Amino acid sequence: MAIHAKRVVLGGITAGLIIISSGLLMVPVVGKQMKAALIERNLPPLSGGAMVFFGMMSFGLGVLLVWLYAAVRPRFGPGPRTAAIVSILVWFLAYFLANASNLAFGFMPISLTVVGTAWGLVELVVAGQVGARLYNEEQQR
Repeated sequence: MAIHAKRVVLGGITAGLIIISSGLLMVPVVGKQMKAALIERNLPPLSGGAMVFFGMMSFGLGVLLVWLYAAVRPRFGPGPRTAAIVSILVWFLAYFLANASNLAFGFMPISLTVVGTAWGLVELVVAGQVGARLYNEEQQR
């Protein structure tokens, strides 16, 4: 069965909104630490352009998440378990590996890296569950 593109976009945009919202909710938790880490490394605060970039990346990640769910659904079956598997895979590839690399290079302190990586896992599992709920292959035309 073909992937229902409109449902991928709908679920993906919704997942992207969850990812963006989660990022905004994280600011009160680690915002001061992040600001201090940037100052310590002689880096400027995030610009408006950077925030737009991260927002667009969040939507792209949400669409990718739902598209992968749709792609593996015939093999693993529809539902929360498949959405969780896909979410963890995307988290590993997009968050864990990047954050581990940043840590190895010394770009970010370990405390921020651990919090951000763990937060990202929860964020993507929630986004994946919601995006998967919105995806179905029925009424495709």
